[in-house]
Amino acid sequence: MTPGWMHTPISAERYDSWSEERCAGIEIVAGRVVVRPSASKRHHRLARILANALDAAAGPDWNADTDFDVRLHDVPLTNRRPDVVVYRADTIDLTPTRPEHVPLVVEVVSPGSETTDRVVKADQYAKAGIPFYWRVEQAATGVPIVYTHVLDPATRAYRDGDMFTGVIKAAAPFSVTVDLGAV
Repeated sequence: MTPGWMHTPISAERYDSWSEERCAGIEIVAGRVVVRPSASKRHHRLARILANALDAAAGPDWNADTDFDVRLHDVPLTNRRPDVVVYRADTIDLTPTRPEHVPLVVEVVSPGSETTDRVVKADQYAKAGIPFYWRVEQAATGVPIVYTHVLDPATRAYRDGDMFTGVIKAAAPFSVTVDLGAV
């Protein structure tokens, strides 16, 4: 049985009053709690490798982290936790982190999150104005496939960018190459 607070609309003020522990593992979409399915160790490892590589390549002006909230809308509250978020370093203490501080979000697709990561989140990130979206698919071969998407500001929709397998090359302002074949 799920707690009652998970079934009632959540406002931005109410969510902001919760502890970090209570917020872990959930997202809020249109004011409703969404419990994320548990990700595999491979999923978490891949996200961490990407975040570490992006963080190292970004320099002092940018940070990259995992398990990091991005407030897409206050009303109705939509608060997502992408697998990797790149954000302006000078906004590290601002809560909540807003889309205008975030140039790139990355979602690692897992069983159970395919439609959400491929369609729903991409649409939400685009409408919020986040310039770059990467979707990482875990291929049966074990070599990840990275699909990059670039925001068209006029339509607030992503257009397809490059696709990479095994090697990631980040878009400007980032410059990174990561061999993911061993993940």
